[in-house]
Amino acid sequence: MAESIPQFYKRIQPDNSQPATSYSREKPYFNIFSRACNFGTVQFSYREFYKVTLVIGVGRLYYADKWILVDRPALMFSNPLVPYAWESISEEQNGMFCIFNEQFVLPEEKSGSLADTPLFKVTGDKVFFLNEEQVAKVLDIYAQMKAENETDYAGKFDVLRCYLHLLIHTALKMQDSNRYESHPNASQRIAELFIELLDRQFPVTDPHAVLALRTPADYANRLSVHVNHLNKVVKEVTGKTTSAMIAERVVKECTQHLLHSHLSISEIAYSLGFESVAYFSKFYRKHTGKSPSESREQSII
Repeated sequence: MAESIPQFYKRIQPDNSQPATSYSREKPYFNIFSRACNFGTVQFSYREFYKVTLVIGVGRLYYADKWILVDRPALMFSNPLVPYAWESISEEQNGMFCIFNEQFVLPEEKSGSLADTPLFKVTGDKVFFLNEEQVAKVLDIYAQMKAENETDYAGKFDVLRCYLHLLIHTALKMQDSNRYESHPNASQRIAELFIELLDRQFPVTDPHAVLALRTPADYANRLSVHVNHLNKVVKEVTGKTTSAMIAERVVKECTQHLLHSHLSISEIAYSLGFESVAYFSKFYRKHTGKSPSESREQSII
C-alpha cells in the first residue's frame, strides 16, 4: 500500500496529528522541510506524493529496479509511480526536500513541456549530482520556496510551481554530465514502461480523441513483448494484474470527468474507448458500485 501524506507525517513527526486531520486528497498540497535521516534506515515503498530532495550526505538510493551510490550532493526526484528507499551510510545527513500531491500538479505539466522530466518519467535518471555552485543555487531556491509557502498570498501555489520548475531545469542542465552506476532488471523495466504508457494517456481532455491503448494486448504490442509476458512481469512487480491496473486508471479518469467536467456521459464513454453508453455504465458500476449518473449527481460544477 502506498504511503499517504498523513502517514508520512506520522512517520517523521509522530506527535503531530494536525496534517492527518487537515489534509485532503482533493485539494492541492505542498510543503517543504529540512532533511534528516536515521542512520542505516531503509524503507522501500510507494508514496502517494511527489518528492524533490537535495541530499547532502552519503547513502544508497534504491528505486524500481536500480540502486545508486550517492556519495556527493545531489538532487533526487521521486513520483507516486516508482517505489524507492534510502539507506544512509554517513551519519551526517542534511539538505532540504519538498513534497506535493497530484492535485498540486497542473494537467498541462504532465502532458506538456515537463512530461519528459525526471519528476514525471517512470524511467530515466532520478539522481543528479551537484557541484558547490549548484548546491548554493538549489539551497537558495528551497529558501525562497519555504518563505513563499509561509505567506498567505492567494497565488502562492503558482509561485511555488515556478520554483519547482527551476529545480527541475537545474537538474536537466546537468543531464549530459550526470553519470553513475546503476543495475537494471529487464522484467522490472518492462513493468515500468507499461505504467508509464498507461499514465501518459491521461488526462483525456478531448472527447473526440479516443483512448489509444485499452487492453493488455494493446500495451504488449506497443512494448514489443508477448501479452502473457507483460501480464507476468506486471503482476510480479505491482501485485496487480495488467487488466486491473488499466481498469483502475480508466475508472479514475471516468470519475474525474463525471465530477469535474461538462462532458456528457456518452462523450466520456466514447473518449475512453467504450463502444456504447450501456457497456460504459456496466463497466463503471462493476468497479465503483455506482452508475455514472449517480456519480454525476455529486458533481461540484
